[in-house]
Amino acid sequence: MSIKEGKTNKLIKIGVRDSKFLTRKKMFFLYDEIYSLAEDIKTYPISNKEINETMKNHISINELEALHFAKLIDELETEPKRIYLDSPDVKPERFGHRISLLSKKSLKVAGLKGKKSQIATAPSMIKVVSEHKADSKYPVVSTASIIAKVTREREMEKIRDRLGIDLGSGYPSDKYTIDAIRNNLKNSKISQYIREYWGTVRIVRQSRIDDFVS
Repeated sequence: MSIKEGKTNKLIKIGVRDSKFLTRKKMFFLYDEIYSLAEDIKTYPISNKEINETMKNHISINELEALHFAKLIDELETEPKRIYLDSPDVKPERFGHRISLLSKKSLKVAGLKGKKSQIATAPSMIKVVSEHKADSKYPVVSTASIIAKVTREREMEKIRDRLGIDLGSGYPSDKYTIDAIRNNLKNSKISQYIREYWGTVRIVRQSRIDDFVS
């Protein structure tokens, strides 16, 4: 998501904040407002098939996310001055550096130390700020979290309509999601949407074995 620096205050005025603290109704309202303010918005859905293949090949989810972040950056129609990342890596600078290596653009990661960062920052280089909980610190990242959450919810609705099964939110903390997986684990229709290496699936399978043994 790209927005002109002068419009970031407008994001705050319309109520943009970390999506975890917004109601569903508020998120969907803000989604349309954000599109009217943004210069450019792009999303990349990552399928369970892609995640399964990635993990099967011993490639981390963080690496997969970095790859897609780099693609999104490269496809932006505008050239940003700064890029803010909500890092999933325990070392946020490392995540930013990983993206700088994958991207075709000239990126300079803020706070990165070591020989690889000792490059003269040319005027054309884009500054990358990679931090934990960036969605609660920077309005533009809060905005991206809203876009991602609404896009995800709409995809979940499509899957539910195709299957005729209520999958709940799809999050591991949701008992409706866990029950749907437990009750339909051998259903080929639902398996095409499940991450094979997802911890929740492993727990459900183990609990079924334990129930059978007991």
